Amino acid sequence: MTETNRRIVLKRRPVGMPTPDDFAFEDVPVPEPGEGEVVLKHLYLSLDPYQRGRLSDAKSYAAPVPIGGVVECRTVGRVLASRDARFAPGDIVLGGFGWQTHSVMPGKQLLKLDPAEAPVSTALGVLGMPGLTAHVGMSDIGQPKAGETVVISAASGAVGAVAGQIAKLAGCRVVGVAGGADKCRFVTGTLGFDACIDHRADHLGTALDRACPNGIDVYWENVGGALQAAVFPRLRDFGRMVMCGMIAQYNDADPPAGPNLGPVVRKRLRIQGFIVSDQWQRLGEWRALAVPMLRDGRLKYREDVVEGLEATPAAFIGLLQGKNFGKLLVRLPD
Repeated sequence: MTETNRRIVLKRRPVGMPTPDDFAFEDVPVPEPGEGEVVLKHLYLSLDPYQRGRLSDAKSYAAPVPIGGVVECRTVGRVLASRDARFAPGDIVLGGFGWQTHSVMPGKQLLKLDPAEAPVSTALGVLGMPGLTAHVGMSDIGQPKAGETVVISAASGAVGAVAGQIAKLAGCRVVGVAGGADKCRFVTGTLGFDACIDHRADHLGTALDRACPNGIDVYWENVGGALQAAVFPRLRDFGRMVMCGMIAQYNDADPPAGPNLGPVVRKRLRIQGFIVSDQWQRLGEWRALAVPMLRDGRLKYREDVVEGLEATPAAFIGLLQGKNFGKLLVRLPD
């Protein structure tokens, strides 16, 4: 094709917090599609905390980005050319790949989007992987019940915001934890949580005691670190801890020691981790539930959009530092 693909590749593996020098820009031709393939021009790139793990070569549930490889992410894009009868030029689809302006993907990996259903950017956030993560984690592990107390870490983020709203719709008292007064106001004022704690507070334990006087039944773990240590002793009998992420520790060369898990047996706790890619077949299930709630205002979301591929490395580093406010996206020129 005559199109040029501008892409960002991994130049070296980050040690601790990534820096812009860990990445490099390249310009390469966009290849012709093979049989069953589709060429996409990306409109939005999704930036998510899990991508930090892909930059490391430590053993994990997925292969790391190779040195010189395009950095991992999912995208929404416009079809430029297709050799799959299900897609035509101009279609908007979820399923493109990478920190780049274009990708060539098997059509079987793509989901056609209806721009009249919802803004197409939501396919990377509230109606996409983050929303599905919240749905799977809450329905399968958290199992919130009316009258219970649920604490959500990173409550203003893409996953935490949806997880907390699911618990609220189930009739729970929902307490968020977020960074700063603006995010806390969003969590209570827009998302409708009952309370929100600033994780920068000096006495997290005291703040949790005030917000959760009867203890905690469900804890949604996005963060780890000091917050997890403060929540753990306040879990009630038969409490559940949904282990979704540990962003506070992703850049640690020597992760801190965890809490004493001795009370797990006495309190009959459930602590379970999960990877949403194991449940990707349930995306349709989540979208069928979420789209009506989005339309009638029961489900709220917020997006933090930065412009242009060149802004991607700095935006990703800011995500790991908690600088984003809502689901972080990179918008590319159409």
